[in-house]
Amino acid sequence: MVNDSIVRVLGIETSCDETAAAVVVEEGSLTTRVWKIDSSVVASQVDIHREWGGVVPELASRQHVRDICGVVEKALDDASATWAALDAVAVTQGPGLVGSLLVGVAFAKTLSFSLEIPLLPVHHLAGHIESLFLENGNLPLPAVVLVVSGGHTNLYVVRELGDYAQIGRTRDDAAGEAFDKVSKLLDLSYPGGPIIDQLACEGDNQAIDFPIARMTHVDRNAAQAVESYSVIMRQHPGRFDFSFSGLKTAVKRYVQARKGSLGSLKLSPQEIADICASFQRAVIKPLLGHTCDAARTFGARSIGIAGGVSANSQLRLEAHALGNQVGLPVFFPSLALSTDNAAMIAAGGLRQFHHGVSAPLRLNAEASLPL
Repeated sequence: MVNDSIVRVLGIETSCDETAAAVVVEEGSLTTRVWKIDSSVVASQVDIHREWGGVVPELASRQHVRDICGVVEKALDDASATWAALDAVAVTQGPGLVGSLLVGVAFAKTLSFSLEIPLLPVHHLAGHIESLFLENGNLPLPAVVLVVSGGHTNLYVVRELGDYAQIGRTRDDAAGEAFDKVSKLLDLSYPGGPIIDQLACEGDNQAIDFPIARMTHVDRNAAQAVESYSVIMRQHPGRFDFSFSGLKTAVKRYVQARKGSLGSLKLSPQEIADICASFQRAVIKPLLGHTCDAARTFGARSIGIAGGVSANSQLRLEAHALGNQVGLPVFFPSLALSTDNAAMIAAGGLRQFHHGVSAPLRLNAEASLPL
């Protein structure tokens, strides 16, 4: 029986290369709900995939099988919770690597059946969005939220709690994917985001004029009401879309040309730092430009930025500065909740729980699950 004032959800996340489990507790009444993270455990596979320069799906799914029991048990121990204390189990249904997803879905279905508790399916990107609410409370709505990670670069309008309207997406590479590919071009380590962020601090971001893709013209007309978002999207298709493949190609050509002119296979540390800084600037500018434009267009009262790339220090610095400039609060999750984790999945599950959404035991993983 679920206590009216306390709901305890176990979250499970296995969409890519992190095996994660968390216990999130909701306390309070319907009007004063407070989410609290009792535990959050992540078993990373970075060291396994680093030698390959990226995630190997088969290796990832096999490691999930090895790790998931221990990770879930530790999450319960850290939360001082028993199996009987759980009111529901939330799991990432998709999108992601299907082999990895299946491990988490199968485990969650087993728990749901054996404990006779609801099974809450969660979209991975909804989890990233809910990570903002998990740590910051209710954002002023409507909010424009950018979800930017290794596999996704999407822009949403959140008009009401749990209501996510996609208004922009990447047409090719995600921003995080571009970081990884440029890191590989420069013979840096994997994952590329953290090392490029670090080296960019030592470089000149104006040293190289890398291209910034604009999919369409920005409409400078007066802002319209949030309710008219579908009309705006029909009138201006692709206005808030992103593209990073051209930038990646430009970096590749620049590196090849420089190595050829130097007659060497190695660039100097300073030139690598300048490339990192200039590349990072060319990624951040459209991310924040589109997000700010969307906030103005849809009359947003706040901006949220979530996902792995939201951990980038320069992105955070410039986003807060831009928010101050346009008069809007900007919210980020903590660094621990920026990358894949299960606390955000438990939060997404709580949102589903209160909307009366649960899944039957025939629930299946979906690698390309739409939001």
